[in-house]
Amino acid sequence: MNQFKNKKLTPNAQTLRQNMTRQERHLWYDFLKNLPVTFHRQKVINNYIVDFYCAKYSLVIELDGSQHYEDNGIKKDCIRDDYLKSLGLTVLRYSNLDIDKNFHCVCEDILSHMPSPKG
Repeated sequence: MNQFKNKKLTPNAQTLRQNMTRQERHLWYDFLKNLPVTFHRQKVINNYIVDFYCAKYSLVIELDGSQHYEDNGIKKDCIRDDYLKSLGLTVLRYSNLDIDKNFHCVCEDILSHMPSPKG
C-alpha cells in the first residue's frame, strides 16, 4: 500500500484522527476496532484521506455529513469514489444519520462486504 502514500497529507490525517466526529468515534470504538481484521482511521490514499480503510478487503468506508449532499460535495465524492474504485477499492458510504439511527444495519452491511475465508 506504500504506493498510495502522500507525505504532504500525513499531518492532516493525524489531525483528523485526533478530532474524529462523534459518528466516526462510534463506528471506530464500537465496531471496527473490535473486528479481527485491521482497519486504519483517516488513511492517506494518494491525494485523498479516507475515513476508514481495510487492506485485506480493499475496503474504504466513508461517513458523510450534510456537506456531502450539496451539489459540490456530490460532485467531489463522485470523482473521489471513481478514483478509489479505479485502484480496485470498494467504497461504502453511510450518512451520519445512518450511524445515529441505524448503527446495527450499517455494521451488518460492512460485514457483508467482508467475505468469510473459505475452508
